[in-house]
Amino acid sequence: TRHPASPLLMGSGYRSIKGREGAVLPSPACLLSGSWRSDTGCRMVVFTVGKDGSFSGSYLPGSAAGNSNILSSPLKGSQQDVGLVLQPIFSFTVHWQHRGKQEGMSVFLGQCYVGTNGEETLHALWLLREASDSPEEDWKATRIGTTIFTRIR
Repeated sequence: TRHPASPLLMGSGYRSIKGREGAVLPSPACLLSGSWRSDTGCRMVVFTVGKDGSFSGSYLPGSAAGNSNILSSPLKGSQQDVGLVLQPIFSFTVHWQHRGKQEGMSVFLGQCYVGTNGEETLHALWLLREASDSPEEDWKATRIGTTIFTRIR
């Protein structure tokens, strides 16, 4: 058997913590890699997270986005080291791909949580920026909101 703090076990979403009387116990870490669905029906896939916390993936708006011209769009981001924190803070940028052109960009900033039932959720604040034609139109070019992602099993 492997020790709970072994790299093999830690790579599968567990990190060791000291329990009572110094016993080392595994504790679930929140990992961003995988498929996620937002509370508005958007789907996000995060590819492997690098050793430096960087990741890439794709983002596809759900029916709530209301624009069928938006294609699956690339995302890039980073997260805290899950070897140091169990519920890491993360950020990522989505460059929206529309049919025939690229328009707008969103940034997401949030934290990955593991519930008492072991379920992972991502709570995020987002900003969506679209190009404006002039400084006078700038006031309506940025939207803000929040979203919660749950893992797709």
